[in-house]
Amino acid sequence: MAEAMRQTVGDMLKGVDRYNPENLPTLERYVEIQSRENAYDLEANLAVLKLYQLNPFMYNPDITCQILLKALTNFPHTDFILCKCLLNSKQLMQSPLSEIMRLADILECCDFQRFWHQVLNEPEITSRITGFNDSIRKFVCHVVGITFQTIDKKMLSQLLGGVDETTLMQWVKKYGWKEEDKDTIFIANQDENIKTKNITEKIDFESAAAIMAASR
Repeated sequence: MAEAMRQTVGDMLKGVDRYNPENLPTLERYVEIQSRENAYDLEANLAVLKLYQLNPFMYNPDITCQILLKALTNFPHTDFILCKCLLNSKQLMQSPLSEIMRLADILECCDFQRFWHQVLNEPEITSRITGFNDSIRKFVCHVVGITFQTIDKKMLSQLLGGVDETTLMQWVKKYGWKEEDKDTIFIANQDENIKTKNITEKIDFESAAAIMAASR
């Protein structure tokens, strides 16, 4: 259903009709489909938030929460910031948006163990977003992949939300990491990822002449 809606919504967002408030029920339904079917359409979600901004009486906090949570699943991209900028401070201070903001701050700091602790303590916040946990684990693996050369298996399990051995090894295989021994996972030789870059500065004769003339 998400793919079928994508084309319909895409046509709806073209031109001046993008901010027609009569489209809001369809767009809100599309947000719920994204949450249910693990799909994602940032452009459509931003259009919803913009319509709320232009028509405050139509604001729906439940849909807004779903949009922000979907944006979280696309870390490290800046989707969450784009969405947050379309909301006012009063809205962001209200629960459960305030809890989502706290989750975003923790995630941005890469404090993954604290993040999972919050998610487990308040499961009702994220439970409606299908695939939420695995989407966050992809971000965790991205950070691990650019940070570690080797990592303790227990630590990696904790960073991924306390996953069991089988699930842990599925993520290890997915990212091409290797099990060095029963306690250690080899991630990458980070020294090999450092690439030198030559920077060449060019200045033409006219620019040089202007600089010399100005310095007289």
